[in-house]
Amino acid sequence: MEAASEAGTILLRPRPYARLSGALLLLPLLPQPTPLKPLPGEIWTEIFRCALQSDPQDIGETTRTLLTVCKAFKDTVLPLVYSRVTISHVSALERFYTRLHQADQKWDSIRRIPYSTPGRWVQALDLSTLMFTGQSQALQLDSLLTALFPLVPFLSRLSMNPAFVLSRRAVRSLADREGARNLRVLDGLSYVPTSPLTPVRDDHLVALLKCCPNLEELEVIGHGPDPAELDLLSDGLWSLQVEADVLQPDEPLSLPRLHTLTLLSMFTSPVMTHLLHSPLPSLRKLTVTPYADLPYPASLVSQFIQVHGPGLRSLHMYTPKSWPTRLHPAPDTLLQTSPHLRHLTLENPVPYLILTAEHPLRILAFPRPTPECWQMLEKLSPQLPRLQIVRIRDVRWLRKGMTSRAQEAGVQGEMKEWKRRLARKRIRIVDADWNDQD
Repeated sequence: MEAASEAGTILLRPRPYARLSGALLLLPLLPQPTPLKPLPGEIWTEIFRCALQSDPQDIGETTRTLLTVCKAFKDTVLPLVYSRVTISHVSALERFYTRLHQADQKWDSIRRIPYSTPGRWVQALDLSTLMFTGQSQALQLDSLLTALFPLVPFLSRLSMNPAFVLSRRAVRSLADREGARNLRVLDGLSYVPTSPLTPVRDDHLVALLKCCPNLEELEVIGHGPDPAELDLLSDGLWSLQVEADVLQPDEPLSLPRLHTLTLLSMFTSPVMTHLLHSPLPSLRKLTVTPYADLPYPASLVSQFIQVHGPGLRSLHMYTPKSWPTRLHPAPDTLLQTSPHLRHLTLENPVPYLILTAEHPLRILAFPRPTPECWQMLEKLSPQLPRLQIVRIRDVRWLRKGMTSRAQEAGVQGEMKEWKRRLARKRIRIVDADWNDQD
């Protein structure tokens, strides 16, 4: 039989040596498949984003594979690769800056796009693990960042290594660039106030915050001297200190979206003065280093908690570990000044909290289990009807397989005793590995 097609119809005709002539109509057994519609570009973008985030250990190989499949894949994957950049070495940062600088010199003058790709693709820059050695490399790093910041106008998240202190010129470059309003998160900013007597209006970090009205998360780590190293009561210095700190800023900061604030190793500074006298309507989480042994206005921490405490849901007392570590007490009125608090973390020396009415606290954290902490917890428990979790911040449970004698000794034995007592009140006790997502 020979097949022939006439106007889309398939006919089977007998071969020449067949005795009878004729034509048979060949009918399809299955319907014709409908061609698949192409996926929209947004779906491809989500697919590639999931592929890049699925295996962080092998992201380099995954990226190279996707970029070499075809030009369409490359055009979609490349913006995702540059959207979140993590750099750990100064040499890599230098190559990254060179790539962005060369592309910026070729901007499209016809369509008036002043920033070329990949600079305008960068949305998150993570330098928290950036390593540098020596003063010369630190100066090179500062110069690179000063030149890099103007090339990333859509940068919304910047994470710095707290060991590196940005110079005034680098902070000014970050503040004065086009697109400073796009910043949402600033993490790991090291801060060295020039002097306790510096006018608040002349501070470079204050100038940066004035240019970031959409900021949502801010972490500032002070590197100034500890109060124990300062003689605040020396002749004439106390009065000057008071005059400088109580001076209110000419204009408060406008940070209506700031919901998470971290101020570590900082008892007073122009930044704290501005934040103290600025409305922060969205502030819900605050992490500070306590300095309750210094009266106001030598220390602004207690006054800061008192002013912004009514809106807080999470309050953490934390002192960065250094040598020598100097621990300062926290105010004993934390629960009274923060009536809507849900999560409270205390630091040594643990204050004896004062509470006269019921409080909605649900999570309470101590550095280590001590008899003083248990005495305070037992006294406060009638006023904490919603308390669900007690966390021991600096201790971990012993791993399985340790002997029962080891599990009953020292801090482990104290934690087990706390666990037995708190179980009667349906309160869980957790260790340092626990987090809010558990």
